[in-house]
Amino acid sequence: MSVLVVGATGATGRLLVEQLLDQGETVKAIVRSMNSLPEQLINHERLSIVEASLLEMTDGELEAHVQGCHAVASCLGHNLNFKGLFGHPRRLVTDSVKRLCKAIEKTHPATPVKFVLMNTSGNRNAKEGEKVSLKHKIVVGILRRLLPPHADNEEAAQFLQSHYANSKNVVEWAAVRPDSLIDEKSMTPYDVFVSPIRDPIFNPGKTSRVNVAGFIAKLIVDDDVWQKWAGQMPVIYNA
Repeated sequence: MSVLVVGATGATGRLLVEQLLDQGETVKAIVRSMNSLPEQLINHERLSIVEASLLEMTDGELEAHVQGCHAVASCLGHNLNFKGLFGHPRRLVTDSVKRLCKAIEKTHPATPVKFVLMNTSGNRNAKEGEKVSLKHKIVVGILRRLLPPHADNEEAAQFLQSHYANSKNVVEWAAVRPDSLIDEKSMTPYDVFVSPIRDPIFNPGKTSRVNVAGFIAKLIVDDDVWQKWAGQMPVIYNA
């Protein structure tokens, strides 16, 4: 059994791949280009790399890549440049999540596959009854209309919530919501909450990418942690 990681060339995705390999997992990564991966990862014996665009794969190709995976992690995101923010595909994350989940269903796994989505604390979990201020709603409403990546993150999480709310599904999911991402060289203590404890727009916290990677890896390898957070949208902050 292996773990499939998409978005593995991103700043958090690379760290997640490292964490999983360090914990003895066999990892498969779908990347647009291997050039962004460090040499030690490219040459790792338990990492197999598929160099392709996920959204351009055929259904059959994608099904073959998820076959035999006990977990899938998406660290996909939009590049922070004009093309990444406003170009196509505008629903990169949502469309990828939908295709991956459809492929998992087609393989008829014997046990549910864990699906971990890296999301954002700016995405309110309405089903959890999370409340925000009026000024927060106004700003998010503007972001939703002007910045396609925000709406993309919202739709991706909403898809998982609406399609896999039942424990009998072949996909079980968790959407990890970090606050403002920062870079740190190594993991530090962190806290995880059901909902945000501070306003991500007007009073943001900080979350290091390596801590996000560590928490996602823990969700994948530790079944007790998974049972605690499956079907939820945990928010992670540096302690």
